[in-house]
Amino acid sequence: MTDAALVVIGLQRDYFPGGRFELPGIERTVVNASALLLVCRSFGIPVVHVRHVEKDPAVGFLMEGSAGAEIDPRVAPSGNDLLITKNWPNAFRDTKFQAILDILRPRELVFCGAMSNLCVDATVKAAFDLDYKCTVIEDACAASDLEFNGTHIPSAQVHAAFMAALASAYGDITDLKAFNDRLARS
Repeated sequence: MTDAALVVIGLQRDYFPGGRFELPGIERTVVNASALLLVCRSFGIPVVHVRHVEKDPAVGFLMEGSAGAEIDPRVAPSGNDLLITKNWPNAFRDTKFQAILDILRPRELVFCGAMSNLCVDATVKAAFDLDYKCTVIEDACAASDLEFNGTHIPSAQVHAAFMAALASAYGDITDLKAFNDRLARS
């Protein structure tokens, strides 16, 4: 599977317990993302980490220079991993992400991270529009609770809705076990 790259999006400290925007299920997400990182590295799949740095103080989390903007150590870059920093939900916007992919030349991008309903969604859709085959490891992603018109939408439902929407047109939505099985067969 040398024509793929793993993209780890936004697994930063502010999303964890004690952070400024804790995501439900983030611990399961980071355990699965860590396992995904290990298996991808063992197969020689290049890894690109995407870190969000927020510049708008009104947002209040992932702020530049804060401890909360740092990537969780369990999924931090190591070895030959690459790191980009972004300021928008879409990792392609105003970053060197495309330039990195032009060098790596993957045909498939495999995604995990946070949040399913924001940065993962925006980046997968942009990658699809750029003609990449997209695979999302859904149990290595986390979503936030949302509210719309006075209705509270729990993170599990948000995550499921965004994964269903991505599956409808933008790529393959799978879990860690099925992806590992796929790698083992390759």
